[in-house]
Amino acid sequence: MASKQAGADTKNPALDPDLDCPDQPGLEFAQFGAGCFWGVELAFQRVQGVTKTEVGYSQGQLPDPNYKLVCTGTTNHAEVVRVQFDPSVCPYTNLLSLFWGRHDPTSVNRQGADVGTQYRSGIYYYNEAQAQQARESMEAKQMELKDSKIVTEILPAKRFYRAEEYHQQYLEKGGGHGSKQSAAKGCKETIRCYG
Repeated sequence: MASKQAGADTKNPALDPDLDCPDQPGLEFAQFGAGCFWGVELAFQRVQGVTKTEVGYSQGQLPDPNYKLVCTGTTNHAEVVRVQFDPSVCPYTNLLSLFWGRHDPTSVNRQGADVGTQYRSGIYYYNEAQAQQARESMEAKQMELKDSKIVTEILPAKRFYRAEEYHQQYLEKGGGHGSKQSAAKGCKETIRCYG
């Protein structure tokens, strides 16, 4: 009996699936890691059919992580964007196309100057249809890249821990420089990342 109790005490909620539900029936979640979450979030905010974006941490072993801990590289969390979308307006394949075009999927734990396991490339799916489409899109992207090997991980979405409020819609709010960037649907302005 004592061993069963000890096992129950060691259950790690960070390893649980993301069981949050979208705001309305008919909407779905998607989760992507593609480097620093600020620019990735703004890119998804601009997509027609995306109804909400949040940045946070997922795929790690520590419950309730914060930015400082994630940056140590010891929690194994990825910086992710959780996208809420209407699949009747924005098919999941549209989100995958944006994901592949937004970062270098052949770079291990790095995007530009950002280095660390939290910047790894990942697609974290919520159902088997998303998993299949993610794998198919990766195969197509790999054929396009020929000799460069894609290192993107495709895994079930684990519990999503929302990042600190100042990270949410960071570039739209002006970031550290107060220079706001448009999150308007269909906006094609270059996304400038800054701290």
